[in-house]
Amino acid sequence: MKKVFRVGTRGSKLALRQTEWVLSRLKEYFPEVHFETVILKTKGDKIQDVPLARIGGKGLFVKEIEEALLRRDIDFAVHSLKDVPSELPEGLYLAAFPPREDPRDTLVSRVDGGLADLPHGARVGTSSLRRAAQLRHRRPDLEILPLRGNVDTRLRKLFEGQYEAILLAEAGLRRLGVSVERTPLPVEEFLPAVGQGILAVEAREGDKDLAGLLAPLNHEETSLCARAERAFLRRLEGGCQVPLAAHARLRNGLLEIWGFIADPEGRRFYRAVREGDPRKAETLGRTLAEDLLSQGGEQILAELLS
Repeated sequence: MKKVFRVGTRGSKLALRQTEWVLSRLKEYFPEVHFETVILKTKGDKIQDVPLARIGGKGLFVKEIEEALLRRDIDFAVHSLKDVPSELPEGLYLAAFPPREDPRDTLVSRVDGGLADLPHGARVGTSSLRRAAQLRHRRPDLEILPLRGNVDTRLRKLFEGQYEAILLAEAGLRRLGVSVERTPLPVEEFLPAVGQGILAVEAREGDKDLAGLLAPLNHEETSLCARAERAFLRRLEGGCQVPLAAHARLRNGLLEIWGFIADPEGRRFYRAVREGDPRKAETLGRTLAEDLLSQGGEQILAELLS
């Protein structure tokens, strides 16, 4: 095995913290191996003042990193799985999924309580179509306003009074060690993004040194859930331009997966759940997507992606 590996990552505080965590685990398994962190700037990092859905395209936070992998400038990369498109470039694969962090979205508010306690017409910050559609479906009276930037920037804008509340990923707050009063939203009521809370380690196919290095990172339950959720996404191919979500978990020996697809206003909102043999994770994800397409999701996709 090689003695030095180069790992690619974005330069945000969260991305670096996640990469440091992965490398700390690898050093426990392979104390004799050294790692060099290579910071790469992606299109999503460069454009901070436009909602992601308006920028368009896939892989806004991973494309440049994947290109570095293919050029062999780096040996492997660490991503937030929710940033990784359902189709990977030829020659690359997701080599490991470490144990999932808390997948929930969380409400950070200047008002005590949860979503139901926000005052009529409250301003809520998010640039996620998925979050906005669910908010509008549950609370059509709310004013949903765009919000980009890192966690510190988003919290600053909240406490400056630009919003009554904002939505963030609980996993990011935990990984950063952010101490702020918040209300995590149950996944049964408010579905997180595909892959939320999961890290993905991406590598080149056919590299035996890397396969042996990264294998100990993989967590089987997380891998099954990731495969189910990504199969759902692959069938719908909505990217960040369509409000949709899926979340899988293992319970009582079965794999359960929930999903929804909606129009951006949350008026047409289709939701379904499937459960079955974990060994058929990808089939369950695809079947769930088919359920939603037959309910009315096919028309929404046709309207939003035309």
